[in-house]
Amino acid sequence: QLQASGGGLVQAGDSLSLSCSASGGIFKYIMGWFRQAPGKEREFVAAVGWWKVGITFYLDSATDRFTISRDNAKNTVYLQMDSLRPEDTAVYYCAARRAGIMSRDVEDYDYWGQGTLVTVSS
Repeated sequence: QLQASGGGLVQAGDSLSLSCSASGGIFKYIMGWFRQAPGKEREFVAAVGWWKVGITFYLDSATDRFTISRDNAKNTVYLQMDSLRPEDTAVYYCAARRAGIMSRDVEDYDYWGQGTLVTVSS
């Protein structure tokens, strides 16, 4: 079970840090963050691999603004979001992929958290 938290209402340019806590161990899981804005499909934001420290993938618009990280000892994944924009407004979901290669596809993730709302005002 995944539990996302840390969302809120901020102004453009502000920062937020999201956390995703897992009830079980996340070692050997690829962990990802996705988001879904009203009326839009869920989209990939970032992912971090487990087998080599530092392997990360990002949505193009999130590169240089967002940072994903993980703490396997705490069974937690983080998403640091800086320089937030109104278009970042969405419900953010964390997800876990049991095996395989890094992926940006929603269909490739096996477990999902309930989502946390991020609202960025202009």
